[in-house]
Order: sequence, then structure tokens, then C-alpha cells
Amino acid sequence: MMRPLALLACGFFATLLTSFGPVAEPKMPLQSSPDSPLLDSLLRADARLLPVVERAGEYELQIIYTQINRDARQRPTFVEHTYRLDAGQYFNPASLVKLPTVALALEKLNRLHQLGLSRRSPMSTGTAFRCQTPAPYVQSADSDRVNTVGNYAKRMLLVSDNGAYNRLYEFLGQRPLNERLAELGYPETRIVRRFAPCDTAANRHTNPLEFHDPATGQVSYQQPAAVNPRPFDSPLGRISKGRAHQAGGRIVPGPYDFTTANYLPLHSITRMLRSLLFPEDVSASHRFQLTPDDYSFLRYYLHHTPHGSGYSLYQPGRYFDAYKKYLYYGRQPAALAEPGLRIYNIVGMSHGYLADVAYFADSTHQSEFMLSAVLYVNKNGIINDGTYEYDTVGLPFLAALGQQIRHYEATRNRPVASLPIEFTQAETIR
Repeated sequence: MMRPLALLACGFFATLLTSFGPVAEPKMPLQSSPDSPLLDSLLRADARLLPVVERAGEYELQIIYTQINRDARQRPTFVEHTYRLDAGQYFNPASLVKLPTVALALEKLNRLHQLGLSRRSPMSTGTAFRCQTPAPYVQSADSDRVNTVGNYAKRMLLVSDNGAYNRLYEFLGQRPLNERLAELGYPETRIVRRFAPCDTAANRHTNPLEFHDPATGQVSYQQPAAVNPRPFDSPLGRISKGRAHQAGGRIVPGPYDFTTANYLPLHSITRMLRSLLFPEDVSASHRFQLTPDDYSFLRYYLHHTPHGSGYSLYQPGRYFDAYKKYLYYGRQPAALAEPGLRIYNIVGMSHGYLADVAYFADSTHQSEFMLSAVLYVNKNGIINDGTYEYDTVGLPFLAALGQQIRHYEATRNRPVASLPIEFTQAETIR
């Protein structure tokens, strides 16, 4: 474990996130990529990583390490190093799907072109089909408690709230959500489920909803209930995992069927995060249609801890600094955020899969990099029994991985160091 680092000016991070790099369109990921000799050597150089690396197939380990170099004008270029990257090897993305869902919800508000409609507009959700639940419009003196696209987004990014995800999934609609991702260059992605015990047909149906004028409470925009008439297929065909699974309170012999589950390859979610942090790296046709304020909003809540964000629903205690920072901190309640290090990330934890997709901005060493990883920790092979080695294997591995790559980045020669400038303040983007 590296020692705590001295606090440097937080302004460094705006330079890292305000960039004009070479234009490149997202591409359909290859079924597999050759391992990077550099990344392989870094993994094998740290004894903490070896127990997983030496059984990487068993743990279904996949890693992407992206070096970022800047020229004299601070324009970034990206060099990817991969380890066992294989889009044909299914993993359950769990909450990773929340990042594109948030981005598309903000984009949809822009594309609706409704005067006065914004991420702060109060929202109510009705019901029209089985498995749907309502969220009525309730006025509150505390704006953080009002149901809005912005507050749902905060809850998703800060603590990975599943109910908030369901509301934005319903706002987008199953088919428009996936068709828009395909337009943006992610045709292989499938986001087709709520985080609720709904069957495939119920997930194709989405709720009616309304937006309200915050001053009068009157309805300012209505969206009727919708249905996707044609279910999406699985890009990988039939997908089954495990030797048994739990259902209805009992263990059922035989694998668990993930065929109709969400699917989001590691390379795709990495590219999505990169496009939100470095939008000029993506061609205009493949860029989320977001405003500068939207980008600032996303970056703020991707980085901050739940209570450090200033969002009143989350206080210290249950939601500690490392609650959603698996890479580097390992979700340890006692871990303190290191001064000079900002991590912008999205995580997933479900069915034995553990994933983190992150961008590291390190002002102490004037370095930056991206790191994405997923592994499967389910020793008994039973899906849905809640018995997984998250705390003993998965989280310690991810913490050590982030620390090892950060240590390497701190010593790596760069043509040009990133220069610190002022970072966007919270009050301008809430």
C-alpha cells in the first residue's frame, strides 16, 4: 500500500477533463484482444495480484489499462493495454449500465426541446402494466428529495441506486435506449432490464410519466406508456453460468440463464466513460448530445463520495469515502480518500461479478490514466445464493490493481506533464 500523498491544487483536474484530442469513432469490440506484455508484467510484478492472475481463467479476469499522454498543447492521446479482453466472454454488467442510462437521460432532455424542461424539473411516474411501480409528484422544501432526472442521476452515480435506475430506464424506453446506443457506436450493448423481478415482457413495457412546472406544479410535459414490440436478441446467443442457482428460496441444479440479461462489454463501457470525460476524442456523430453543463454535472458526481458531494440524502456512516471506489480503495470503510487523487468511475457488483471502470487523475504526480477490470468470484458455482468472495478476493484484488498501476504511472516518463488549472465548483452544476 502506498503512503498518503500531499494535497496539491485541485485545479489540475480541469485540464485533464478539458481536452481536444484526435477524433476517433467507437468501434465494435473485437471478440478478443492479444494481451499486452507491459500489462502482463505489471500484474505479475505485484505479489498481491498473483493469486488471481495465476488463475485468471477461473476468475474470468478482464482488464483494460489506458495510458494518456499529452502534447505541448495539452491534447491527449490514448494507448490501450489489455489483458484477457474478450467481448465474447459474458459477464453480468450489473450497475455499469447506469452510466449510459444517465447520459442518455440527460441527452433526451436536450433532444425533447421542451421550454423549461431540465434535469431539475419535478417528475412523476405512473403505472400501466404488470411489475410497474409508481413514483408520484411530491413537493418538498428540500430540492434533493424531489424526483427529478438530476436527482435520479445523482443517486445512481453516488450510491448506485437501483430504483433511480428503473425510473430513467422507463423515461428512455427499452427500444429507444438501445437504438440510440447503436447510433452512438455501441450496437453490441443490450440494456433491456430493470433492477426488479420483472419478466422479459414486463421489461419491454415502460411507464407513463409526467414532468411538472416547479413553481405551479402543473403538468408541463407528458410521456405515455410505451412498449418495445420486438424483443432484442442476445449478441452472444444462449448464455448460462454456474453449476446451480437459487430460485424461490431453494437451490436448483443447473446453470443460471443470462440470455435475456443486460450485456455491456468491458471495452464498450470503457469507451463510454472516455467519451464523457474526453468528448472531443469522439466524432460528433458518435458523441452524446450533452451541454457543457451536463458534462460538468456528470464529472462532478462520477468523482465525489456520497456525503462529499453535498447531496443531502447521504451522510457519513453507511456511505463512506470508499463506498464506490473499488479500484484503489477496495470499498474499505476505514479507507480515507488520498489528497491529490480523483477517481471518476462506475462500478458493478452482482451474481459474483465485480467490475470497476475508472479514470484516475493524480495531481501529486501530474499523471492520468484509465483502468477497467472485471472478475468473477463465485467459488461454489451457485448463482444467486449471495455467497461470493467479494471481500476476500475481488475487492482486495481491485484495490491492489489500482495501486499497482498508479505506482507505475507515477514513475512513467511522459513527453509533457499535465498543467493544473481551476476545477469547476459544485455550486455551478447542482
